[in-house]
Amino acid sequence: VQLQASGGGLVQAGGSLSLSCVASGSISSIGVMGWYRQAPGKQRELVARISWGGNTDYSDSVKDRFTISRANAKNTVYLQMNSLKPEDTAVYYCNTVPATFWGQGTLVTVSS
Repeated sequence: VQLQASGGGLVQAGGSLSLSCVASGSISSIGVMGWYRQAPGKQRELVARISWGGNTDYSDSVKDRFTISRANAKNTVYLQMNSLKPEDTAVYYCNTVPATFWGQGTLVTVSS
């Protein structure tokens, strides 16, 4: 399954963005999907994950600001990002948890 993230862009601090990740195949059989990010000069990190049944978990850095969701029938995973901060600037990727093959990410830039 190939994963294509989209929806990134430039936003001011305090703003919102909505990311989407479309899979080339079915994600219905994939237990856990996640959104990862990699900031310049830093390692890639998992920031949000969602189980097949909809249970979610977030890193402390994005908790209460980001919301992950999935639509299995559409083979799509979403990430709603609110109250964005400059430190959220990164390339965002979706993948399985644990990660397998990396698809193309989408750049999110938050200006102060």
